[in-house]
Amino acid sequence: MSDLILGVSAFYHDSAAALVADGVPVAAAQEERFTRRRHDPSFPSRAVAYCLDEQGVSLDDISAVAYYEDPRLKFRRLLATFAGAAPTGFTSFRDTLPAWLGRSGKLRTDATVRAELAALGRGRVPELSVRRHHESHAVSAFFPSPYESAAVLCIDGVGEWATTTLWHGRGTDLRPVSELRFPHSLGLLYSAFTYFCGFKVDSGEYKLMGLAPYGKPRYARLIREELIDLKPDGSFRLNMRYFEYLRGQVMTGRGFEKLFGGPRRTSESPLTEREFDLAASVQAVTEEAVLRLARTARERTGESRLCMAGGVALNCVANGKVIDAGIFDEVWVQPAAGDAGGALGAAQAVAAERGARRDHVRTGHDAMSGSLLGPAYGDDEIAAYLDARSIPYRRLDGDTLAAQVADGLARGKIVGWFQGRMEFGPRALGARSIIGDPRNPDMQSAMNLKIKFRESFRPFAPAVLAEDAKDYFDLPQESPYMLVVSQVAAAQRLEAQGGGASGLDLLKVRRSTIPAVTHVDHSARVQTVTDRENPAYHRLLTAFKSLTGCPVLVNTSFNVRGEPIVNSPQEAYTCFMRTDIDMLALGNFLLEKGDQPVWAEESDWRDEIPLD
Repeated sequence: MSDLILGVSAFYHDSAAALVADGVPVAAAQEERFTRRRHDPSFPSRAVAYCLDEQGVSLDDISAVAYYEDPRLKFRRLLATFAGAAPTGFTSFRDTLPAWLGRSGKLRTDATVRAELAALGRGRVPELSVRRHHESHAVSAFFPSPYESAAVLCIDGVGEWATTTLWHGRGTDLRPVSELRFPHSLGLLYSAFTYFCGFKVDSGEYKLMGLAPYGKPRYARLIREELIDLKPDGSFRLNMRYFEYLRGQVMTGRGFEKLFGGPRRTSESPLTEREFDLAASVQAVTEEAVLRLARTARERTGESRLCMAGGVALNCVANGKVIDAGIFDEVWVQPAAGDAGGALGAAQAVAAERGARRDHVRTGHDAMSGSLLGPAYGDDEIAAYLDARSIPYRRLDGDTLAAQVADGLARGKIVGWFQGRMEFGPRALGARSIIGDPRNPDMQSAMNLKIKFRESFRPFAPAVLAEDAKDYFDLPQESPYMLVVSQVAAAQRLEAQGGGASGLDLLKVRRSTIPAVTHVDHSARVQTVTDRENPAYHRLLTAFKSLTGCPVLVNTSFNVRGEPIVNSPQEAYTCFMRTDIDMLALGNFLLEKGDQPVWAEESDWRDEIPLD
């Protein structure tokens, strides 16, 4: 039997479990997908159970469990932080301490993890290995990457102490090169602006990134002069007099308000030019810092390839800037770059110590299986669900399904696409996706307002046949995980009308032949699709191209605002019926909205959608 290692991340946000066999990822999922609690921080008992069931094993078959960070070292950092901020940090210290102390406190996370695993009743709990937070990120970036050797850059808010780390990977050896430490954090700088602009920290950062193209970086110089001392090598220090996270439970206070001309925006209040410009400004400074760090990574390691992980690696605009700058020949970003991916990295770190090899590098492909590592539902399971509820459907073979869905898309239909194994990480990659026709200029607003029930400014991503990507996007390499932003190719651009538009009025200007996925600055967060990683999605894109001549589709996650991406057929059907999705492809079953019985719920579910 293969050497099986179980990885766990838990108790902060985006808890997850991952299982590796001889170092190769075979199953991974976030707990939120099972509990339906977005960014669920609780112990990932359901995700662990899924990983075991996926491989048909029990805990008796697991060699070791790896936890993604060191809680004792993290607690020492918290104590040092509160002591340094005294006496102003006392209230925060008093409120935080109970969560760490006691029999089930975070300080005893190792005992809690063992107890939670034992409570599953799945066999003997194996030995537990506690890893460092940034080590888990770094291993998740390098070990499954397609490179024999590479520089590895990890940037996030904070783990135990580290906020930015540089590593050098060769074969199965991964060694630290340098690090920056708390409280100086690029991730926390970005989160401070996320908070100040009225979005939720640890989940709203991507909203800020999407807002940036609507503004001008008029505050960038002020940020460089007052908030961050950015050195030529990418190292930096923050001016902590402007930040509150050392002293309390908020990110910014009066100093920030004075610097930027008024109080923070409250959630759901109208966005103003100030928020547009603040987003553009911190995005510009972040990109500059990441570029400098990337150049230093190249100089310090001598490598021509870069791997990335950590929450800031989800800033796909900055990733695109690194690629466009030509600092490295190739860049690979871990698709679960945030804390969920720490479960995978921790497991692979233990596997490497136990002699796991990286044989996949010989193929030139990564070991993530397209990040399709979550649960799948067979046609028999789907049929049983549909038949038990007398839900009307048509059962089709794969080619016919693709052709009929492509025809519906070409006629302006919006389709829920539920196929195969669920994605691991925050992006929908053609397994749990809502899709539409990118040529339709009304598709972006229709999907945001009638399907996703979210802010109108939010852009959508294109999925494109990998073989046709360069005809539509200025993309110098493949982007299988939707973690790189590039410009729409000049051949697809149109002469923009309404040159005097600003702010959200920019949404009304048509800029390309694929307006639904072209952001206001002609950018797009691209996913390239191959037959090798996702044959069903590739088949659909091919059918749509055959029908329309366009190898691109709008791709967004199969969920509505405030909910995790759907996992099961039941969740997919519920989302289908609650929204204006027109068609649902559940495996080989095609459902039309007009054929469905009247949908009734006990309450108005829209009232239950969280504001953030």
